[in-house]
Amino acid sequence: MTAHDYNAANAILGLDPTTGDGLWPAGLISHTGAAGPDGGFVVFEVWESQESPAAWMASRLGPAPTRAGLLEPKRVHWLTVVGH
Repeated sequence: MTAHDYNAANAILGLDPTTGDGLWPAGLISHTGAAGPDGGFVVFEVWESQESPAAWMASRLGPAPTRAGLLEPKRVHWLTVVGH
């Protein structure tokens, strides 16, 4: 995924991470997209619980990468937030 791909998927979802406009999912506390020096891209999110994103991923997020011509994310890691 590149920054261009990230922006395309967000446009499909009707989300603007720069302004915060759009219908963001319930339970999402924080969302950050970041491009790395090697051209890679990381999305880091903080959710109220691991269950919170389930409906969002199944109904809205899941189809967006496909509609933007992207592959599924390479990996998802769940971490325990110690400070935020």
